[in-house]
Amino acid sequence: MSEQIYDADRINREQLEFWNSAAPGWKQMWTMLEHAAQHVSNRLVELGGLKTGDRVLDIASGSGEPAITAARKVGPAGLVVATDQSPAMLELARERAAALRIGNMKFVVTSAEQLEVEERDFDAAVCRWGLMFVGDLDKAIRRLAQVLSARGRFATAVWGPAHKVPMISLGDDAVRNLAGLPPPPPNAPGPLKLADTKPLERALEAAGFKDIRVEPLNVRFEFESPAAFAEQRRAVSTPFRALLAKQTPELQQRILDSIAQEARRYADASGRVRMDNEALLLAAHL
Repeated sequence: MSEQIYDADRINREQLEFWNSAAPGWKQMWTMLEHAAQHVSNRLVELGGLKTGDRVLDIASGSGEPAITAARKVGPAGLVVATDQSPAMLELARERAAALRIGNMKFVVTSAEQLEVEERDFDAAVCRWGLMFVGDLDKAIRRLAQVLSARGRFATAVWGPAHKVPMISLGDDAVRNLAGLPPPPPNAPGPLKLADTKPLERALEAAGFKDIRVEPLNVRFEFESPAAFAEQRRAVSTPFRALLAKQTPELQQRILDSIAQEARRYADASGRVRMDNEALLLAAHL
């Protein structure tokens, strides 16, 4: 087994553990997160050209987006297959779809590289903030091309550079300094890994995708207070919780306080925090 494949396998195992552990926090923060991000799902559905009756694949669906938005668009005559390698995250998607009485969805636990689904010839595929965590991006895009129809469409969202995504990057340097941690290795899996979209564009081109377009889209997150922002970071980030668990109670509080202090730069007179973040949306077709 080559080192590249070994690394991809290791990354996927780590990501599986990460997202299974993160599921409770995402359930806790679901309403706030989706209030901010629903328009991203709406735009992916537009860029993917979804229409009534389409068969759609959602890759790394997590807690169910943009799969549920897509299911509403294609209607009862269509089908959306939501996939994710994390059973715990996909269970959140299943619960939400059931609560909304959406019946034109299937849920399949499978990685982006494998996409072990029964269906073929999907009219379109979507993925919101998932490809940054894939161990072997080229393999995942090649596999996607295999399950799409001859003119199949694809739309995905990734995050922009760190300085344009404070929701994710805010306080990182302060936390590392307090905890005595080095910066993460270059190209490590993470939410900002595809801020430079060129590797993704090259993977799409190599798999036969054409007319690749990239467009920015602002995503504003709001929090009741700087402390609420710090709590959100703890709730949804498994690595951050793991880091905190290794520290003394005093240092844990100092770390949380440092994040809250950074968030105060985005607070208004009432203390409410508003953060604008850049998402990058890509669209292409076979």
